[in-house]
Amino acid sequence: MIGYELMSEEVILSFKDVKFEYLEKKPILDEANFSIRRGAKITLMGQNGAGKSTIFKLIKGELKAKEGLISITNDASIGTAKQTMAKEDLDLSVESYFSKAFEEVPGNIKSRISKVLDAVDFQVPLDKKVGDLSGGQQARLLLAFALIKDPDILLLDEPTNNLDQGGIDHLISFLIMYDKTVIVISHDADFLNCFTEGVIYLDVFTRKTELYVGDYYSVVEEVSRRVEREIMKNAQLEKKIKDRKEKVNFFANKGGKMRKLAQKLKAETEDLEENKVDVRREDKTIRKFDIPAQEDINGNIVSISKVRVIKNHEPIFKNVNKVLTKRDRLLIKGPNGIGKSSLLRSLVLGTQEGLEILPKVKLAYYSQDFSNLDYDQTVFSSLDSCLSKEMTEQTMRSVAAGFLITGDLMGSKIGDLSEGQKGLLSFARIVLMEPGLLVLDEPTNHINFRHIPIIAEAINDYQGALIIISHMSEFIKEIKITDELDLGKL
Repeated sequence: MIGYELMSEEVILSFKDVKFEYLEKKPILDEANFSIRRGAKITLMGQNGAGKSTIFKLIKGELKAKEGLISITNDASIGTAKQTMAKEDLDLSVESYFSKAFEEVPGNIKSRISKVLDAVDFQVPLDKKVGDLSGGQQARLLLAFALIKDPDILLLDEPTNNLDQGGIDHLISFLIMYDKTVIVISHDADFLNCFTEGVIYLDVFTRKTELYVGDYYSVVEEVSRRVEREIMKNAQLEKKIKDRKEKVNFFANKGGKMRKLAQKLKAETEDLEENKVDVRREDKTIRKFDIPAQEDINGNIVSISKVRVIKNHEPIFKNVNKVLTKRDRLLIKGPNGIGKSSLLRSLVLGTQEGLEILPKVKLAYYSQDFSNLDYDQTVFSSLDSCLSKEMTEQTMRSVAAGFLITGDLMGSKIGDLSEGQKGLLSFARIVLMEPGLLVLDEPTNHINFRHIPIIAEAINDYQGALIIISHMSEFIKEIKITDELDLGKL
């Protein structure tokens, strides 16, 4: 049976033998099974591309299952906090943006907006243009939008992206006190561990789901133990299979009764091979990598003499004196909305006086919203455009594979990648560029926490100039920062 059904009050949502595929014979989900009780706080866990965002779309009814049953309790409403603001919403005022949540705008819309903005600890004029808000402010707006209709099921997709620590702490407190059902996709392990009481695990290779009870770190440990047990079981079976095959070959050449024995052993060997466990490779991480630095540059790579900051929703300019040479690493700090990302964009685009980059410096930019990527371009073309004349296609493919970007993704459009895959693609491009200046805006956004120590090590070893924004203190601790610019203190 395919479709949706109504359920008892105790279980608010369940998937039963759900199958889904975007392309014929390339399943994303294969017999996905899980049930979620009313009021539960659940994490969706899985490697990039495993189908986490697909499950959200199936819950919302934006996609239809090929087979199986998706069951939702009668009249359960669903609210979604998306990862990023839709481009068509950037020109709307805050009030107009929230009005989109309703078929008929209620008369008390302003008071309802005020209530949900208070819930996410954000104050903003209702006539403010959405596109004029910072990434962190937009993140709070996305969450508030999901809350405005007081949904029974709240779906959060990477809600900590672009939030400063104050915003993350407020969100944790909110989720702990929230009495409705919450399902979260996030790569921020510490954040998840604060409130998660169960995990739905998606295996990117088997396309199946498993439901675990417990906090996030306990589940991660349990999955790791299962992987170890499966590897051990397969090793034992491999030894038996090898032994049986040697005996099959020996007896098969003897003839008579020995040949019958060989046939029996061959059948037993086939049974053993069928019993081998399809070991989950969920914990697969990116390879260690280096970011080669441009060698033919000297002197002041970056000079910053004037910055634009936002105070009381108004821009003001402040004089500063920051100069970066090779191996200098500048950390940009400040609360959400102060103008950190705008500073990096102005530097990269060369649109503001007082921000200068030495001519002929190769610049690599990691944008928190991937606005520097062409979504209509294929993965292959995007990587190929970064190659120098000395590099070969084989080198490019090897670098990409180290970031889990394999051959089957090369022909995909960037817009069809998951957010995590876009992040890994961005790092593959950076490696191929061999930049003299590396500009990173929240480079851990969308990245699986298992990859983060490897990325931190590569950035720390990078020999060029670096400017970075990051809300993840544990990540920044792994990088030797030589200078800071706190916009909030100017």
